[in-house]
Amino acid sequence: MLAKRIIPCLDIKDGRTVKGVNFVDLRDAGDPVELAEIYSREGADELVFLDISATEQKRKTLADLVYHVAEKVSIPFTVGGGISSVEDVDILLQNGADKVSINSSAVKNPQLINDLVAKFGSQCIVVAIDAKQINGEWIVHLVGGKVPTERKLFEWAKEVEERGAGEILFTSMDHDGTKNGFADEALSKLSRELNIPIIASGGAGNIQHFTDTFNLGLADAALAASVFHFKEIKIRDLKEELKKEGIPVRI
Repeated sequence: MLAKRIIPCLDIKDGRTVKGVNFVDLRDAGDPVELAEIYSREGADELVFLDISATEQKRKTLADLVYHVAEKVSIPFTVGGGISSVEDVDILLQNGADKVSINSSAVKNPQLINDLVAKFGSQCIVVAIDAKQINGEWIVHLVGGKVPTERKLFEWAKEVEERGAGEILFTSMDHDGTKNGFADEALSKLSRELNIPIIASGGAGNIQHFTDTFNLGLADAALAASVFHFKEIKIRDLKEELKKEGIPVRI
């Protein structure tokens, strides 16, 4: 069995790392370059860097910040926010990103997934899906969770896979920042229906939540922000506990 991955997420707004609850009420969580360096040193398997205001403000992810973060880390690094073209991805990869994450632009123009995969390969392309439950259905949202669509989570995820994406980063907006655990039922369904890796996001509050999302949610990786940023969980402690539970991790 492949090792399960632990991925700190750096949500970036105006050059700072921020964290909120249910995608709102953001508070400062520190300098992204410093945090990236710490997480790389502490044993994170990967990092995700998302400029959460890029799409909303119609601007591009800050390539120079990507460069400085990548300069400090020795682990794979995914970058997202405001990416809408092959040229955008080219710039980010040249500045040190290993992978890119697309979200709103993929829903608006699904062909973009095919184009990016054709140019850069599946291994570089992560499609992020933000969804929340409305009348019992998981509905995909755009622009940092502000705009609901007519897309349903499982149908869209299947199309994403068929178009060649290498991974899906699924964030439950209902669970985001609540620290009540991941959306393991939805994650389990995604994992069973798809053949590409699923990254769980939204809801991490304690070590048991990570154990549950690997055992119950069948996730391939677990992403979290505030529990790492505010030092509520140390990555090494988390991995030691997961190992004790029989979950394969890189120590």
